[in-house]
Amino acid sequence: MNNQNQPGQIKNPSTQVPKTPQMNDRDFINDMLATEKYMTSSYAVALHEASHQHLYDDLLTIFNETQHAQRSLFEHMFKSGWYKMEAESEQKIQQSYKQHAGYSNQFPYGGGVQ
Repeated sequence: MNNQNQPGQIKNPSTQVPKTPQMNDRDFINDMLATEKYMTSSYAVALHEASHQHLYDDLLTIFNETQHAQRSLFEHMFKSGWYKMEAESEQKIQQSYKQHAGYSNQFPYGGGVQ
């Protein structure tokens, strides 16, 4: 098994995942992660629209629990080599920074980037 990362990829060594029609651990955790991401996003919207303080407090507690579950699932998938990210070149990062740095003059209340 080759544990070397592909150029430009950020990931841990991959594990062997059987290619069968049945769902495996990676499939189940990936499904759980997608659900937690959706729930976290939905709770964030609900927090913005909560009209009662006790409702807001309860939603915030649930949101935090959901966010922690999402992070734990992501960390497990990343450590297992089931979640890949692409690294960006320094040149592209600098190019994007230069492109967006000029937008800071559009921030309200003089909130420019330092």
